[in-house]
Amino acid sequence: MRIMLAPMNPSPLILGIMSGTSADGIDVAIMRMAENMEARPELVHFHSCPMPPRLSEPILRLAEPGVNEIDIMGSLHVQLGHAYAAAALQAIAEAGLHAGDIAAIGCHGQTIRHRPAEKHPFTLQIGCAATIAERTGSTTVSDFRSRDIAAHGQGAPLVPFAHRLLFASDEMDTAVLNIGGIANITWLGKDGSTTGFDCGPGNMLMDGLMLALSDGRNSYDEDGGLAAAGHICQPLLDKLLGIPFLNNKPPKSTGREEFGRQVVDTILGWPEITDADRLATTCALSVEAIAGSIRFLPNPPQRWLVCGGGARNTHLMHSLASRLAPASLGGTETCGMPGQAVEAACFAMLAQQTLCGAVNTVAAVTGATHAVCGGSITPGANWSALLRDIPTWTR
Repeated sequence: MRIMLAPMNPSPLILGIMSGTSADGIDVAIMRMAENMEARPELVHFHSCPMPPRLSEPILRLAEPGVNEIDIMGSLHVQLGHAYAAAALQAIAEAGLHAGDIAAIGCHGQTIRHRPAEKHPFTLQIGCAATIAERTGSTTVSDFRSRDIAAHGQGAPLVPFAHRLLFASDEMDTAVLNIGGIANITWLGKDGSTTGFDCGPGNMLMDGLMLALSDGRNSYDEDGGLAAAGHICQPLLDKLLGIPFLNNKPPKSTGREEFGRQVVDTILGWPEITDADRLATTCALSVEAIAGSIRFLPNPPQRWLVCGGGARNTHLMHSLASRLAPASLGGTETCGMPGQAVEAACFAMLAQQTLCGAVNTVAAVTGATHAVCGGSITPGANWSALLRDIPTWTR
C-alpha cells in the first residue's frame, strides 16, 4: 500500500512564548517563517495575558535566595508549563488556527537564577517544556541559554541574533532597546556588525517600589504618573549609579541578583524624600543606565527602537527621548513589530534555528568562545512529521 504524505511545509508557523523578569505576564507570538531562513518572518498573531496571581508572587519569592526551594521550584516548574500551554492554545484559537498547525514552540521560560560569573556558571529557567509539548502536541524548544554558558558566554542577551533580521538597516546605525525588568541594548551597525548587552535596570526597580509602596495593590506605575509628579534626588541617584555593574564593560548580563530587593530597600530607606521622588529617581536611574551604555557601543546610534513593557511608560519614554537626543527614538511598531511581541517573536525565530541545528547566538554579544546552537528539544506528537519538514526550511 502506498502511504500519501501531506505536502511539506517550507514556511512553518512557530510559536514563541516569553515571560519576563517581572513575572507579570505571558506573551505569545505566532510567526510565519519565511522559506528563506535569512528573510524576515511575519507576525501572524500576538497574544498577551497576565501571569496568574497564584504563580507571580511565588515566582518572585523563588527568584530571591531562600529555603525549601526545590519543592517550591518543582511545583512552579509544572504549574508554569501549564500556564504557558494555556496561553499558547488561547493564542492559537484567537488566530483561527488549530494546535496541529503549529510546527514548534520556542519557550524562553521564567528565569529564577542567572549566575554567569560563578566559578561554575549557570542559568536556570523554569516552565516545563514536557508539559507544553504534552498539552499542545507541538515539539517544544526550551533552555536556550545554557549552551552559550557552556561555551564560556554570559548566556544573555540572546535576542540580538533575531533583532538583526527584524530591524537592521544598511542606511543608519540602530540600537534596539528592550525595556523589560532589565534593559538590554542590541547594536545593529549599518556595516552589518552586531553587538549587545544588558545595561541595567529597566522596569524592575520601579515595579518593586510600587509593590512595596502600595502594599502589593499596584505592580507598576501606570504611564509613569507617580514618577512624573516627583523630583530626582541627586544624592540617591549618585549612590545608585555607583552600583558596579553599571560601569562594567560588556559582555555583561544581569538580573534580580544585582537589581532586586536589596536595591529596592536602599531606595525605600532613603530619608526625607517623598514616594514620588523615589519613583522619579528610580526612573532616572533606568534612563542613565541606558544612556551611559552608549560609551560601550561602536558609535552613538542614529536611531533607537524601543520594545518591551517599558515602552508603555510615557514618562520613561519622554525622559529617554530627551536624554538620547538628537538621535530619534520610537517604538518597534515603526518597523511593523509591536513592541510587546518582540521577545516572544525572537524566541520563535531562535527555536527554528535550534531545530535546524544552526547557530542562534552571537559570540560577540555573550562573550562565548564561539557562536552556538542553543536550546533543548522536547519532541511533541508532531515530531515525526517535523523531522520530515525541517530539511525544507534550510533550502
